[in-house]
Amino acid sequence: MNATGVSSCLIVTGMPGAGKSTVTRLVAERLARSARLDGDELNRMIVNGFVWALGEPADEAARQVELLHRNLCALANNFAEAGFTPLIDAVIPSREELDFFLDLLTPREVLFVVLTPGIEACRSRNSLRAPRERFDFDGYDALDAGMKHELGDTGWWFDTASLTPAETADRIVHEARDRALVN
Repeated sequence: MNATGVSSCLIVTGMPGAGKSTVTRLVAERLARSARLDGDELNRMIVNGFVWALGEPADEAARQVELLHRNLCALANNFAEAGFTPLIDAVIPSREELDFFLDLLTPREVLFVVLTPGIEACRSRNSLRAPRERFDFDGYDALDAGMKHELGDTGWWFDTASLTPAETADRIVHEARDRALVN
């Protein structure tokens, strides 16, 4: 996915149910050498003591979010050094969190795609997931508004409401380099 000598990393974000996991899997399948890094899967490595991002105690939740982001970036850097294109699947709700990723991924080019199929589509898709993969919260409106406020001019805000996952993946493979570069 890169045209320069610097390896690139693709970050796909969006609200729960936006299609991040499905789309990153499909994009990874379309690339010659790729590694898909799923934040949810990485979090499942914590056997005891896990606190989800909006959980209590808040300071421990924040510490674990930072740990997750450090681990995602470390893995992405390792895969990129080995000649793979890393694809990160994670909810990144703020510019501060994105900047944290960018700092840890330097000197890589980062392609940042925000999937935006709409709140109702996200709610519906999330409700259809297996319980283990469901993100149970009622904060879609606040998360959507917050992400738009914090990240609205960053990367590629990709409205996927009328596209299949395969069509979305194809467009990301062909257009992300031109539309999603953030550094």
